[in-house]
Amino acid sequence: MKIFVTGRSGTEKAFDAIEGWRVMEIIRDHGQRDPDVAIKAECGGALACATCHVRVAEDWLGRLTPRQEEELEMLDGAFGVDERSRLSCQIIMTEALDGLRVEIAPGTEP
Repeated sequence: MKIFVTGRSGTEKAFDAIEGWRVMEIIRDHGQRDPDVAIKAECGGALACATCHVRVAEDWLGRLTPRQEEELEMLDGAFGVDERSRLSCQIIMTEALDGLRVEIAPGTEP
């Protein structure tokens, strides 16, 4: 499986994705080697911050589980939130999400 992540430079990169992993974990692990996609991910997926904020490509929005109240509350504190905004810790990779496209949102820099 693959996930396509557009970094801060505007360049899209393809990363291997593992079923059952949070998108945040995939981006965080690749970001350790590529500062263009590095994210803070401070809470490690506990839904206690918004430092893994991404914007999902519009054609993928309908394929994701809807945002829950807790995620919306955390997004209230994020920078540049729009209708495509998601916390990447709340998106779990499945075969149905193979090819998912997201972009790193501003304010998530480590």
